[in-house]
Amino acid sequence: MAKRVLVTGASGLLGRECLKAFADDPEWTSLGLAFSRSSGGLKKVNLTDPAETAAAVREFKPSVILHSAAERRPDVVEKDPEKTNKINVESTENLCQLASELGAYVIFISTDYVFDGTKPPYKPGDPTCPLNKYGQSKADGEKVVLKANPDNIVFRVPVLYGEVERLDESAVTILFSKVKDTSKPAEMNHCERRYPTFCADLGRAIKVLANSRAKDPTLTGEFHWSGDEMLTKYDMAVIMAELFGLPTSHIVADTKPAVGVPRPFDCHLDCGRMDALGVVKRTPFREGIKSCLEKYFP
Repeated sequence: MAKRVLVTGASGLLGRECLKAFADDPEWTSLGLAFSRSSGGLKKVNLTDPAETAAAVREFKPSVILHSAAERRPDVVEKDPEKTNKINVESTENLCQLASELGAYVIFISTDYVFDGTKPPYKPGDPTCPLNKYGQSKADGEKVVLKANPDNIVFRVPVLYGEVERLDESAVTILFSKVKDTSKPAEMNHCERRYPTFCADLGRAIKVLANSRAKDPTLTGEFHWSGDEMLTKYDMAVIMAELFGLPTSHIVADTKPAVGVPRPFDCHLDCGRMDALGVVKRTPFREGIKSCLEKYFP
């Protein structure tokens, strides 16, 4: 079967890097779907419209559907869970049905937030236990994916950062706005543990998985991929300041759990299954974040 990958959410932080990774491999033909930011060769498709989605998928005839489109902002999800369900669950179910119709499979991008953060590290196959509605929506999406076809893949990742189009595109890079403003204190959470993951590494990792799957059809089910440095938001902010020669005295460590939507304490993912495929490249946080933020400084 020809190697053809359809990437949803292709204008997003992860989707862009996935398209780059597959475009660098002449064995693959790729197409990106986007909606609010569809330009530069991306096809505009509203994934919450089943007929529109079906037309685009059937026309391209993918061998793999990489479903990275999602509402992934926990605070937004809490306010409008019904709208979130349409993209995180219902569109996922539609794509799975289309994949089965075409003899393709789905790689569903999920999150470490499907776990409650009390018993890390989490391995593929561990039971999910989300603390918030965002995590629940992704856990529901996972169930849809694996029920639709046991050959599908659930691919869990933690907080992401990369070459952003604006600082607020990532929960990591947005911290730099407060780091740069030295005129007032910047409280940063120093409680919840995070494992920031560089999207360029992640895009390449997903391509390795897809290439491995083409040779070994038993590579199905759940996979994890993550950066390997444990950092709090406070740690990340201090590193950003140091990299750009900024003071750190205004950055205040808040050691209490984050207020608002409950977040897990430590969702460290066990990535052994991916490591076994030879995926070992993890860009050090200092190196990755500096490359992302240079254009936003001074």
